[in-house]
Amino acid sequence: MQFTVGVEEEFFLVDPHTRDLISQPAEAIFEACERNAGPHQIVHEFLKSQIETNTKVCSSISELREALIETRRIVINAAYEHDAAVIAASMHPYALWQDQSPTPRERYAKFELRMQDAIRRMLVSGMHIHVGFGDRDQRIRVMSALRSFMPLFCVLSASSPIVEGRLTGFRSYRLNYLTSLPRTGIPPRMESWSEYEQAISELQSLDFIHDGTEMWWDIRPSAKYPTIELRICDTCPLVEDAVALTALYVCLIHYLQSLDRNGELPKQSSQQLIEENRWHAQRYGILSFLADPTTGERRLVSDIAEDLLLALSESAKICNCEEEIELIRTILARGTSADRQFDTMKLAELDGASEESALLKVVDLLID
Repeated sequence: MQFTVGVEEEFFLVDPHTRDLISQPAEAIFEACERNAGPHQIVHEFLKSQIETNTKVCSSISELREALIETRRIVINAAYEHDAAVIAASMHPYALWQDQSPTPRERYAKFELRMQDAIRRMLVSGMHIHVGFGDRDQRIRVMSALRSFMPLFCVLSASSPIVEGRLTGFRSYRLNYLTSLPRTGIPPRMESWSEYEQAISELQSLDFIHDGTEMWWDIRPSAKYPTIELRICDTCPLVEDAVALTALYVCLIHYLQSLDRNGELPKQSSQQLIEENRWHAQRYGILSFLADPTTGERRLVSDIAEDLLLALSESAKICNCEEEIELIRTILARGTSADRQFDTMKLAELDGASEESALLKVVDLLID
């Protein structure tokens, strides 16, 4: 399979002394990143306390791994030079959105005017994976089939269990923020590019959106490139986890693309079941029981993942990422960042730490 792959990652800029977010970071951080970005792109995000990296377009998972390491190193070094630190997680454990400042960009100002506090409180970071393949109609058919697997990607990437100083009970609380915006969550099933264009045109004709970049679904076609963009993932602190998730996504696409060529795409789960699975994935993470996308039976997510990895073994060989996709089993065995954050806070409290001290230990974990 010939494919292209690129990854966007959003990070937080943190004061290494207080461990709180830097609401007014030095512009020199962004300037240094831009100077050193090379073939990559590093830009502002909606809030000044965030920064976004975009890897170059890669043609293999091994190349993508090196690109992720390089973009992360650029941001970390630039931040360090200006007395800042970087955390790769989808929510800061105790920062308040009311203390943050939006980046002065015309596009962001328009969003803020329209969506008000729904977007102002969007103190969240994510990881978006772009994979290029096939023709437009095939990409839409494969995207529709991929919807059933969105909850699994949520489980494997979860890194947002603590919000505003509280354990939320969720492993990925970030998604609860995203759903306060329109056009988020699981997209509707579509079978052709013309169906997608019709959905865009309908909203454009009513002046609800400007273009397809304002469709913030968990997975969507790119408005600019011949790719399908996976958007449900939390930001992963460990680069190897980000690589593993990318490998899983590439192999799933290869597998489904092969089935599509033979007219054998599997029967898809209902919208209701996918959305139910998504909620349970957010809430329980790697301990989730979900409706199996293949059988519809209630099963532990680790068992569902194991069956999927076996089904993808040939695709992993063809895509030359057997080693990287094997790390999915590692994530399921040792837990996600959300599990480590939860454990760090609970263990600190059991050792007699105050709530404030326990939260600082969580931030230190993320900085390290």
